[in-house]
Amino acid sequence: MLAAIWAQDEAGLIGKQEHLPWHLPSDLKFFKQMTESNTLIMGRRTFEGMGGRPLPNRKTIVLTRDLTYQAQGVDVMHTLDDVLAYEKEFEGITFVAGGSMIYEEFLPYCTVLYRTLIHHTFEGDTYFPTVDWTQWSLINLSEGEQDEKNLYPFQFETYHRRNQSEQ
Repeated sequence: MLAAIWAQDEAGLIGKQEHLPWHLPSDLKFFKQMTESNTLIMGRRTFEGMGGRPLPNRKTIVLTRDLTYQAQGVDVMHTLDDVLAYEKEFEGITFVAGGSMIYEEFLPYCTVLYRTLIHHTFEGDTYFPTVDWTQWSLINLSEGEQDEKNLYPFQFETYHRRNQSEQ
């Protein structure tokens, strides 16, 4: 199964200079819980923005056009088709984890979306691509707990792609 996972602000912002524009520990915990023992797909800049090292207990695939790119502890792939072939054989969930161009390329193939919506606006330079929400059904929504470590109100949302007959 191919799924996208991301956090965004009210304006769709997802990044600032290759980093998250906010600190939201509850979202990081959610990301960890969802992606552990599964596969992450990300672009080279997203991977390097995370420190250039794979996250523990996950397989990481870095998608790049650079045919000479190498990084320790990850698989490097160069085409959408390479990743889709991998995803068909993988038993778990293959999560698309950024950046914006990678999300845009893979959205048509995703069957599930996991979005953390932060009820605040931030400054940044990278936005999630436009989603045709008529193709998706919200199947779960839970409010995140705002506290001294999680300063902004937020919610976790799960969407499943609708069948053609539902659209």
